[in-house]
Amino acid sequence: MKKGFLSLKSLGFICSIGLLAFALSSCTTKVNFLKSSVVPAAKGTVKVTKDGNNNYKIKVQISNLAESTQLTPPKSVYVVWLMSDSKAIKNIGQIVSGSGFMSKKLKAGFETTSSFKPSKIFLTAENDPGVQYPFSEVILTTGDF
Repeated sequence: MKKGFLSLKSLGFICSIGLLAFALSSCTTKVNFLKSSVVPAAKGTVKVTKDGNNNYKIKVQISNLAESTQLTPPKSVYVVWLMSDSKAIKNIGQIVSGSGFMSKKLKAGFETTSSFKPSKIFLTAENDPGVQYPFSEVILTTGDF
């Protein structure tokens, strides 16, 4: 009888370890954007989740973000940038001000998937959404992950 009890206990322990390993492998990192001197009312978060293919799902949520056309000087779009562990910077998309992308309450969202592991996410306001390097000052940034 003790032998069977130990087997069930061992099985429970092994299952617990397996569930813990699974939970850690699909872990989500959530970080807040730091306070901005350019758009002080803006607040937001970034969630990064690693998927089964070793890609990173990146979800950005921002509120109270002023229209990029209201900045000085005015810009066309907000560009979302990823800084990788190796300090490489990559344009991963845009948040467009105006109808369709930002609501009347100045809320914006952005989602993408990247093969690069992010160490930081930041936004700049640009005139060209296809820029390869940031030309403007940083509007919002996270700290290092």
